[in-house]
Amino acid sequence: MSEIKRYNINQDCAWSEMVEAGDFVFLNFCVGNVGQLFEAQVNGAIDDMENRLKQIDLTLDAVVKIDVLLRDAWNIPIMEEVFKQRFNGKYPARKTIQTDFAHIGGPDGLHIQIDAIAYKK
Repeated sequence: MSEIKRYNINQDCAWSEMVEAGDFVFLNFCVGNVGQLFEAQVNGAIDDMENRLKQIDLTLDAVVKIDVLLRDAWNIPIMEEVFKQRFNGKYPARKTIQTDFAHIGGPDGLHIQIDAIAYKK
């Protein structure tokens, strides 16, 4: 295996936004448009994921697994409509979990976070 590469390391909280290990890339805390409507936050999280992947010359097509954390599971149908638009039929395996977020903004702030695994050929 080649060297493990870590990107955007957060020293204060002891984590990396993205880790490249062999043929796999692990992304966490993909969020965006916090405080906006749910659909905008889903698109923001995917935009965040897409921008990170661009750093290593990958696209959303490389995403093979995602874990989605939602404040309200009743928003799953909205999320799925956005996924249909953004992943163009190349859907990753997915797990969706409802949770409360300890995030600035409280109930009106963060509503979705996505963690992902991408495959780098």
